[in-house]
Amino acid sequence: MAEANDLYGSIYQNLLDAGCDQQTVKQCMTFVKDGRYVDMIPILTKHRKALLGVIHKGQEQIDCLDYLLYKLKKM
Repeated sequence: MAEANDLYGSIYQNLLDAGCDQQTVKQCMTFVKDGRYVDMIPILTKHRKALLGVIHKGQEQIDCLDYLLYKLKKM
C-alpha cells in the first residue's frame, strides 16, 4: 500500500510544481483516487497549453525589447 501513497503524493506534488490551481489539483486527485488517470489528460493538456501561451507571450515581449534596444543603439 505504500506504493499507492507514494504515487498519490508524487502526482499531487507534481501538479503543484506544474502550477496547477487548487481546483485542477482537486479534480485530478479525485481521478487518481478512482484510478481514472486517463481522465486527467485533457485537463493537463489544457494547463500545458496555457503555460505555453505565457511563454510565447513573454518571448514576443523580449523580441520587442530586443528590437527597441537595437534601434536605440543605432541612434
